[in-house]
Amino acid sequence: MTFRPIKATSEGQYTLEGAGVHLYRAFGFHKPREFDPFLLFDDFRNDDPRFYEKGFPWHPHRGIETITYVLDGEVEHGDSLGNKGVLGAGSVQWMTAGSGIMHQEMPRGNASGKMHGFQLWANLPSSLKMTAPRYQDIEAHDIPEIIDDDGTKVKIVTGTFWGKRGPVDGIAADPLYLDISVPPNTRKVLPVDTYANTFAYIFAGSASFRDASKPYGVRVEKEVNGEEINIRDMSGNRTLVNFDTGNEIVVNSGPEGVRFLLISGQPLKEPVAWHGPIVMNTREELMQAFQELNNGTFIRDQRDH
Repeated sequence: MTFRPIKATSEGQYTLEGAGVHLYRAFGFHKPREFDPFLLFDDFRNDDPRFYEKGFPWHPHRGIETITYVLDGEVEHGDSLGNKGVLGAGSVQWMTAGSGIMHQEMPRGNASGKMHGFQLWANLPSSLKMTAPRYQDIEAHDIPEIIDDDGTKVKIVTGTFWGKRGPVDGIAADPLYLDISVPPNTRKVLPVDTYANTFAYIFAGSASFRDASKPYGVRVEKEVNGEEINIRDMSGNRTLVNFDTGNEIVVNSGPEGVRFLLISGQPLKEPVAWHGPIVMNTREELMQAFQELNNGTFIRDQRDH
């Protein structure tokens, strides 16, 4: 067994997206090979409707898959193929844009105005860039949850974990997408594929992801205001942890426990030509896509697939 060391940690960066949705971007648009096959991860948790209600009006996608996970509130969606629906709390939508789709996503808060969710972009391999678009809408009750003896809870969106398989299937990157809650002051060892690119995103509580025997992480020296101090190396809300290779991840939860997403996928190792919502392999393919957007031929007849 090989514990995965941490390659890097960072915090989500505040940004505006869509028609003015306030969110935190953990990664995206830079260094696409670093998280290959994943391209972007956004945290759009907000408690004030003014900061999300304008939503994400009609926009195109090609060459990628978008994965939307709603924790609280709802996301109303529609597309150019005539699909429409509402994602409720705890549900997931896995959209394969493939050859091209126009869609919109409009967040709505719960009774107290809370709208919490995440969106992940996964790249498609060159052989599937122009595949037919499709949706997989998964209700909360269809996502299996495992509760371990120590109280650790794992929701499995996709992939196989602890003998159970998530409901999303047929995904090119063969990803693992888990929502994990670990009780306070608990050390947990989690299996992962050795060579899949893997990251964790913390959204409640705190934890250390180093192989330390104590649940409060390891003491590290840092310089604060010119003075070296010993502090506990703990990662908290909106922290992205990017792991190196290995087949196990160690998490040591803090005094309030921790909840995080653990996501991994097989790297595609293909060239990336990316502009906005369209991701292809070459500049020529990218230019063609935007030409088709301009001349009205972007959406393909499904009979052509």
